[in-house]
Amino acid sequence: MFDTGPPRLFALPPGADFPAELVRGLRLRLAGHPPEAMARVQLFVNTQRMRRRITDLFLAQGATLLPRIRLVTDLGLEAAIEGIPAAIPPLRRRLELTQLVSRLLEAQPDLAPRTALYDLADSLATLMDEMQGEGVAPETVSALDVSNHSAHWTRTQSFMQIVRPFFGTDEAPDPEARQRRVVEALATRWANDPPQGPVIVAGSTASRGTTLRFMQAVAALPQGALVLPGYDFDLPAPIWDTMGDAMTAEDHPQYRFRRLMDVLGRVPTDIDRWTDAPGPCPARNRLVSLSLRPAPVTDQWLTEGQRLDDLAEATKAMTLIEAESPRDEALAIALILRDAAERGTTAALITPDRGLTRQVTAALDRWGILPDDSAGKPLALSAPGRLLRHVARLMGQRLTAEALLTLLKHPLVATAADRGPHLNLTRDLELKLRKYGPPFPEPDALRIWADSRKEQTARPWVEWIIATLAGLDTLGPRPLADHLRHHLAVTEALARGPWGEGSGELWLKPAGIAALGAVTDLAAEAEAGGTLAVQDYRNLFEAILNKGEVRDEVLGHPHLMIWGTLEARVQGAELVILGGLNDGIWPQLPPPDPWLNRKMRKDAGLLLPERRIGLAAHDYQQAIGAPQVVLTRAHRDAEAETVPSRWLNRLTNLLGGLTAKGGPAALAQMRARGQHWLALADALERPEASTASAPRPAPRPPVAHRPRELALTRVATLIRDPYAIYARYILRLKKLDPLHRSPDARLRGSILHSILETFVKTRRPETRPEARARLIAIAEAVLGAEVPWPAARALWLSRLDRAADFFLDHDGIDGGTPVGIEETGRVTLAPLDFALYGTPDRIDLLPDGSLHILDYKTGTPPTEKQQQQFDKQLLLAAAMAERGGFKQLGLADVARISYVGLGSTPKIVATDITPAITGKVWEDLHRLITRYLSVETGYTARRAMFESRFPGDYDHLARFGEWEMTDRANPEDVA
Repeated sequence: MFDTGPPRLFALPPGADFPAELVRGLRLRLAGHPPEAMARVQLFVNTQRMRRRITDLFLAQGATLLPRIRLVTDLGLEAAIEGIPAAIPPLRRRLELTQLVSRLLEAQPDLAPRTALYDLADSLATLMDEMQGEGVAPETVSALDVSNHSAHWTRTQSFMQIVRPFFGTDEAPDPEARQRRVVEALATRWANDPPQGPVIVAGSTASRGTTLRFMQAVAALPQGALVLPGYDFDLPAPIWDTMGDAMTAEDHPQYRFRRLMDVLGRVPTDIDRWTDAPGPCPARNRLVSLSLRPAPVTDQWLTEGQRLDDLAEATKAMTLIEAESPRDEALAIALILRDAAERGTTAALITPDRGLTRQVTAALDRWGILPDDSAGKPLALSAPGRLLRHVARLMGQRLTAEALLTLLKHPLVATAADRGPHLNLTRDLELKLRKYGPPFPEPDALRIWADSRKEQTARPWVEWIIATLAGLDTLGPRPLADHLRHHLAVTEALARGPWGEGSGELWLKPAGIAALGAVTDLAAEAEAGGTLAVQDYRNLFEAILNKGEVRDEVLGHPHLMIWGTLEARVQGAELVILGGLNDGIWPQLPPPDPWLNRKMRKDAGLLLPERRIGLAAHDYQQAIGAPQVVLTRAHRDAEAETVPSRWLNRLTNLLGGLTAKGGPAALAQMRARGQHWLALADALERPEASTASAPRPAPRPPVAHRPRELALTRVATLIRDPYAIYARYILRLKKLDPLHRSPDARLRGSILHSILETFVKTRRPETRPEARARLIAIAEAVLGAEVPWPAARALWLSRLDRAADFFLDHDGIDGGTPVGIEETGRVTLAPLDFALYGTPDRIDLLPDGSLHILDYKTGTPPTEKQQQQFDKQLLLAAAMAERGGFKQLGLADVARISYVGLGSTPKIVATDITPAITGKVWEDLHRLITRYLSVETGYTARRAMFESRFPGDYDHLARFGEWEMTDRANPEDVA
């Protein structure tokens, strides 16, 4: 096939359809040869997708013999011939390293948090793979001079001695070490007995040491050849000469080719074109090549930029989308892909941003379009993955109401039988837990609830929950295998349900099969994980699950693809969208290396962090050479403004500076084309009919449906926010209590009332120290029974302790005796068809027979002015008492009302009561109720709020935010 001597280096330019041109070049070189000549060709490619596409291209041209197409990373057949043992599973090696790292963190806890245990082991395994692939021994790392580095690097250098036994083992080498041995054995064998047919490595950039060694061996064969992807034929020789130092040139897209040429003893002029294909747009390739020059670039732009005479041609098929948000970016991309599907154009979105791809997929779903996503979706986000993670997070933790309902409402729970009864019971239990708690549902509380139900299935259902989750909160250190066995047993029992068999739908469908594969692999290697604390097991399990992916069997649209950056080398799309072009996304920031810094890597002969950037830059240079290109980014993400990708920034700066060549005009055209799609995305999100802002509501329901009674505490609500009364008592809408219960102000007030009520009821003649001790003892008992949060108990007890002396100083100072009120007070507002009811916190009978009414506050008591206008609870209670509203007290005079504030600054606001005061407040109440029993009066939203910044329970229903507090109400009759 080849007439020249080795090494033979061929290449294709950026943007060329690499698989198609590779096949065309093979056919051209074997034209005139017998058909079996193609079968003697050994073709090594770097991805499975590349192999499939090459096969499809051969088959599309009719029946023919195919070359032997293999993967560079899969040389198992050669390994079997050489007698090299199988590699140890990667997961097993990482579990072994987890034990070593765990002991390291125990000895040096300041090195990293234990939550990073598996991540550290994974990064160490990656470092070991790299060392084995690059041929760097642990002794090399140990010999590094770290005298000028911090103590951290000295510690990690010494730790590397611990992993030395993993290197050079003959029994079970690491995958990368085995690959290196296979390549060395192949090189030795081929040197003595080279293959007779052609051997070609196509599509690899030699970015890893083992691959570079394999390509070196192939290039030395009599009929060996290398075909490089995305080679920049426009890069001048002086620029190639400056890229010899990895410290300054590793992030350039062509650096790996310079390194390969150095190893093979070749120069750029020795690289021939595989075919005569110039690429879809040679002018664009020259523009992009100039924009990506190694720094400093300004002088090159000034000189060579003047020779770019075809900027209009270079940019006419380019579109630049600069969206305001990732959502806008995703919608614009989805519209472009939909348009491509309608035109029958093959289009591909290339991006490393999986969040963006999920948004694009969701946007396409509105039109029933499913793209072919090469990456699938994360296993941890699938239904089985979420259930496994929920159970893992319960291990070693006290069961909360929120966690319990999260499990019970999961779509895979109780799927082995009819889920109807399970869902009904779950709904009823949720309502109970939201309204009454407890925040930590213990078995006895669940049994009491079940016994209160009419359904005969309630008790067996609760017993299933108790038995399934028993013991999860008390787990301690134990072997990984035991943790996993218990974890899976609980998960399968939940999926099975109380009335089913097996494991329900847990392990079904692609997601279930992938999850089963992940846990099966972990179970097979669990013995290497040693003994783990439960929190270490949780972190390890989630880290393993996060690395899994699920690929649905549903076939995507034949013309729409979503690819990772690596697939840019296999592109065969007419339209390519480069999405997420922001720094930190494309290119991604190099991950932090806890083991070796940049200088240590350089001295040891390992790859620099910039290698990832250089590989991403090469993928970018490949993809941007496509026939039609769309470049997209968002100005902001969820947190802050973004920074454009360095490559996009260079491209726009270069175009913007070539004024004489029409660069700014070309850039403006690119942005104008992008603005077209952004405008369509905006129109897609805009409602079809323009809607005006909602007016401030003031509904006027029929008088017959208006409330005929109110509690004392609700009168203030009627004055301040009448709409809340309308929603609560006419629409009968009640705020759903939060599932995640917390020690809030409402509970604190309830606890304070319970403590003081108990103290007052059990009052006996005693000394001051005895009274104080009894008050604190009651507080401790009530807090222990009613508040399950230790921190809240301690804080509230401390607050009460500070306010105890103030309370005891004023308690009973006027000689009053607490009167127990066993019935709710009630009085009718004659002649109105309306009643007022309620019971104050405390009523004292004074020596002269009059009453003193008190209300306890955990915050600041209302001022006298606030009481007169809004907070009339105690004033109305006094009026009720004078009118016989409390049957136990009969008709009674009220001498005083007092609000007792026991917050951080204790305070009492007392008011002496006279018949004139109670007469006025009763008159005002009549007037208020009369007005709201009139059809002309509407229930205005947020009429006189104390602090408008605090949301009300019904603000969303009133659409507050679409109107302002200064807007006039809009009374409207409602049925």
